[in-house]
Amino acid sequence: MSASAPISFSTCDFCDAHKGDDTGSFRVLPPVFVPFGAVSAFAGPVRTVKCHEDNTLVKAAVDSPGEGHVLVVDGGGSLRRALVGGNLAAAAARNGWAGIVVDGCVRDVAELNATAVGIRALALMPLPTEKRNEGQSNVVVQIQGVTVRPGDWLYADADGIVVHSSALH
Repeated sequence: MSASAPISFSTCDFCDAHKGDDTGSFRVLPPVFVPFGAVSAFAGPVRTVKCHEDNTLVKAAVDSPGEGHVLVVDGGGSLRRALVGGNLAAAAARNGWAGIVVDGCVRDVAELNATAVGIRALALMPLPTEKRNEGQSNVVVQIQGVTVRPGDWLYADADGIVVHSSALH
C-alpha cells in the first residue's frame, strides 16, 4: 500500500481482534511516538535500519525504492541526534515509502509536516547526526522493547502502532 493509497484500518480493531494472541505474532508499540508528516495513517511491510546517532543507512534506505514499505529505524531511543529530517522525509515520499518509524529523534518539523509520508518518532532534536557509515540494515530490531522483523507488517494510525508477522485485513 503506497503513501497515496486510502488507508482503511483501525489499530483499535486489530487490538480487539488479537487481544488473546499469545503467539508473539501480534505486537503493540508503547504509546511514546509523536506523529509527524502529512500522512496520518500508514501501513506496509517493514524494512529495518539499526543505527546510533548516524543516519548513513537511513539515507541509503529512503533513497532507494520504498515500494510501499515502512522503514523502522532502531536508533536506540537516543534523544541526542535527529536521524530523519526534511530532506530524508522528502526522499522517502518521492521514492514511495509508506512511512517511517524512528526510535529516536527527527528534525525540520515544518518540512516533515509538509511531506506526503507518515512519520512517528520520539521527539524533535535540531542536531544532525555524524556520518560514520555505521549501522545495520534489514536486521531484527528492538523498538522500545518490542521485536520488529524485516517483512513484518506495521500499521500506524491516530490510536497507535501495531506490528504483525503477516498482513492483517
